[in-house]
Amino acid sequence: MQRLLSTGLVFGLLVSTAVAFAVTENLKLTQSPVTRTQVEKTLSPLCSCRTSAATIKFWLRHPDTLTLSVVDSDRHEVKRLVDGVYAHRRWNTFTWNGRTDAGSVARDGAYYPRIHLAQAHRTILLPNRIELDTEAPKVIDAKPNRAVFSPDGDGQSDSIKIHYKLGERARAVLYLDGRQLVRTRFAPRSGSLAWYGRVNGMPLAPGTYKLRIGAVDAAGNASGAQNGVAVVVRVRYIELGRHRIAPITAATRFGVRVGTDAKSYGWRLAGKSGRSSAPLLVVRAPASAGRYRLVVEENGHRDAATVIVVHR
Repeated sequence: MQRLLSTGLVFGLLVSTAVAFAVTENLKLTQSPVTRTQVEKTLSPLCSCRTSAATIKFWLRHPDTLTLSVVDSDRHEVKRLVDGVYAHRRWNTFTWNGRTDAGSVARDGAYYPRIHLAQAHRTILLPNRIELDTEAPKVIDAKPNRAVFSPDGDGQSDSIKIHYKLGERARAVLYLDGRQLVRTRFAPRSGSLAWYGRVNGMPLAPGTYKLRIGAVDAAGNASGAQNGVAVVVRVRYIELGRHRIAPITAATRFGVRVGTDAKSYGWRLAGKSGRSSAPLLVVRAPASAGRYRLVVEENGHRDAATVIVVHR
């Protein structure tokens, strides 16, 4: 008797296992009524940008009565986008502006679309994560590789490279007078960007400029120029150390420093001219007393000084 009971128990277990296996396999073969989901990954409802709303797009295999909600990471409904509306076969597209049913902006965090199909008797939580982020990235530090450069295209200090560090992964942005000049292609937390000292294709005039480094994250939040880190640089093509050289005794030699990154430069004084590559230009003063103009030049840029020559 006991043997028959054991045999019956084993047979019952085998039958149950076979049925469970068949049901499981059947579920595996059943196609989901929702496919080809396309959901925006990031969202910032406070930015005036393309990521101020998240697009939720999916393909229905059959028409149905649809309820679409956005839920938080605890699966609590935050916003009901549509309730019991007819959804046709193929593509269906909806948007979420990052706000709750009460109209307030949802808290920063992860959210997911949830679909209920009345006719199919299915509720499907899409795995597509929407990251809501309203906080602008912070620029922690920014420093140029050189304080002085000359964007004249001669291959000598034509650009600056600004090394930066951000509080999160974001694209760095370079501003001048509130205008965006450079935006990095990638979004690391630290990196560098190069600028060739040009605005509208034209090199900047000599002078000191205050640049600012800002950042834009994937959600579209921007720190902007006003909240960026200031970087002060100077554009210098060629520059004399003094712009009034006096008094100089007639027919004697005198020197003046020349600041430039050019390999060589030209000079002119009282009808005489020459070229030099020395940082200290040494020339002979005219034999006659008077006021003269010393000009130095490189690649179309020049600087000048007044030379006062007196008698011996």
